Amino acid sequence: MTCYQIYKAAPRIVPGRSDRAWMDNTDQRFAYRCLPLTTANSMGWDVLCPSGVRAEWNGGNNLGDIKVEVDEPAWREGQLVSSHFGHGILTFQLGYLFRTEPGIGIWARGAPNLVKDGIAPLDGIIETDWIPFTFTMNWLFTRPGAVEFKKDEPFCFLTMIGYRQLENVEPEILRLDDAPEIRDQFNACRDSRNKFNAALKEHDPETAKEGWQKWYFRGEPPKGEPSPHHTSKIKLTAPKSKISDRAD
Repeated sequence: MTCYQIYKAAPRIVPGRSDRAWMDNTDQRFAYRCLPLTTANSMGWDVLCPSGVRAEWNGGNNLGDIKVEVDEPAWREGQLVSSHFGHGILTFQLGYLFRTEPGIGIWARGAPNLVKDGIAPLDGIIETDWIPFTFTMNWLFTRPGAVEFKKDEPFCFLTMIGYRQLENVEPEILRLDDAPEIRDQFNACRDSRNKFNAALKEHDPETAKEGWQKWYFRGEPPKGEPSPHHTSKIKLTAPKSKISDRAD
C-alpha cells in the first residue's frame, strides 16, 4: 500500500491496536479471550484525528444542519472534516491518494469493535489499484445531537480486500455428516466445551484454576493436528515516510 500525501500535513496512519477500552473494563478482561475480536481490531491501519473535533446535527437534511468545530487552527478550513453531503453525514478527508497492488482494494470503515454513541461509520470499498483520486470517510448521525472525536482517535480504518476474488467464490451448503473428519473435530470441540463448562459449574478446582479453554488461542484443536496457519497476533508495519524535506 502506497500512501501519496497530498498536502504538507496529513493525518497519521498507524497499525490498528488490538485493545479497546470497553474490553479493558470487562470482568477479568475476559473480552480479550475472544481471539476473533482482537484479530479484527488489528487487521488494518488506523487513521488518527489530528485535532479534536465536535459536530452537532439538528436533524435536518441541509449542509448547514451540521455544525462543526475543530480545535487545531491548521485544520479549521474544511481540510479535515465538513458537512459535504447533508442528510446527517459527517465527512472526513484523509489527505492521501492510495495505491494498492492489482486486484487489491481498500476497505475503509470505522475501527472494528469501537462503538461510538450518536454516530456510526459508513463502509466503503475503493478500487485503489487504479483510481487516480482520493476518497472520504463518512459517518452518519444516528440521531440529532452532538458528538466528539478526540485528537488521535481513529476516524477511519483501512484494510485490504481482493475485491474481484469474491466473484469466483461459489458457496455450497452441505450436511456436516458429508465431511466425517470435520464432523468428528466439531464433535470433539463441542464435547470438550460442554465438559469444561459443566466442571466450572461444579466448582472443580483444576478447571477453575484453568479459567477458560485456550486451545483456539494455541491453534490446537481437541482432536486432530495443530493448525499450520494459526496466528494469535497480527503485527502490521507502520507507513514509512519517504517525503524529502525539500521546499515545495
